[in-house]
Amino acid sequence: MDSREDLPTYAAVRGSRNESTRQHNLSLLLSLTHHHPGISRAELTRMTRLNRSTVGALVTDLADAGLVREVQALSGTVGRPSPRVTPDPGLAAIAVNPDVDAVQVALVGMGGHVLARRRVAVPSLPGPEQSVQIAVEAVRDLRAQHPEVKRVVGVGAAVPGLVRPADGVITRSPHLDWHGVDYAGLLSDAFGVPAFIDNDATVGLIAEAAFGTGRDLSTYFYLNGSASGIGGAIIAEGAVMRGADGYAGELGHTVVDSAGPLCHCGRHGCLETEVRFARLQEAAAPTGLVFSDVSSSLAAVDDGAVATEIDRQIEHLAGAIASHMSVFNPQAVILGGFLAAIFELRSEVLLQRVEDLAFAPLADDLILVRDSLGEDLMLVGAAELAFTPLLTDPLGS
Repeated sequence: MDSREDLPTYAAVRGSRNESTRQHNLSLLLSLTHHHPGISRAELTRMTRLNRSTVGALVTDLADAGLVREVQALSGTVGRPSPRVTPDPGLAAIAVNPDVDAVQVALVGMGGHVLARRRVAVPSLPGPEQSVQIAVEAVRDLRAQHPEVKRVVGVGAAVPGLVRPADGVITRSPHLDWHGVDYAGLLSDAFGVPAFIDNDATVGLIAEAAFGTGRDLSTYFYLNGSASGIGGAIIAEGAVMRGADGYAGELGHTVVDSAGPLCHCGRHGCLETEVRFARLQEAAAPTGLVFSDVSSSLAAVDDGAVATEIDRQIEHLAGAIASHMSVFNPQAVILGGFLAAIFELRSEVLLQRVEDLAFAPLADDLILVRDSLGEDLMLVGAAELAFTPLLTDPLGS
């Protein structure tokens, strides 16, 4: 039996034998199964500290509701093998990620498994309604490819900009030029299921916390380099930092050069104006870069003007990370999007410069890594928004 001693803290919660907390216990077991597909009944019993008969009854309830399936463990182990519990393959969520150059859409199964994806390039900024229509058409094709999906539980969207997750409104997405848009409402009306939205960097952070590097950490921040700009999100002591109005984490608007170019926020030299995918594209002209394959395309032209631009951006990125460390004192910094690509090319340089610039000894034990889910990150995180209500109340009480 494989060890699960490193299960995240949100899973290591005791169950209760009190019938009034049955919903809590069902939620706990479904969440464990979702985040650790193939977990055995024995492991569920150990982690929840419920007795075996209670776990068996709860798993049966979840299976009868079409939420999980049990598969017999392989023979050859000592003693009676414990059945393993997996999410039902008939369940899925829709993930949507609109940006300035494309709309990404995916069908995501429980367990963080991306069943199918579609990236639809757009020649100009998509409007909210246009992006929803693109998603509807893409999902129609994706579902046709996966007839095993019988139930879509909801839609989750990762949006660049300021959003209010509580009511699904995009307050301000300056790069998309969307303002005051009830995006969750548009998605819900289009698909006929509940819809949820969050800032794209926060969505990336959620994916890392649920299925990636963040599972073993309690305090860290994520920096996402998208085609439109840089977003950030923070987990402090296991909780997502939201701020007074839900807008915390706009780390892309840290000033790194007060004499730099004007940012749309009104200040000069913000991180996202100095560290920018468009500037890498300009340096790579006429060859060009492909954002959907940014690591490979950037590595192929890492010379001359491109190498100089990467070095310049690494210096500004190091300065911003060092400043953020003085505020958050994180265990780790996780980089995504094109930031992950330039990190791969200059990892030792970036770490050294962060150590040089940080207030000692804050960077002595810093973990600096790229995201662990790659191109699945935003889609898995967006789907997690849609799965959360089901995980909270599996039987819809």
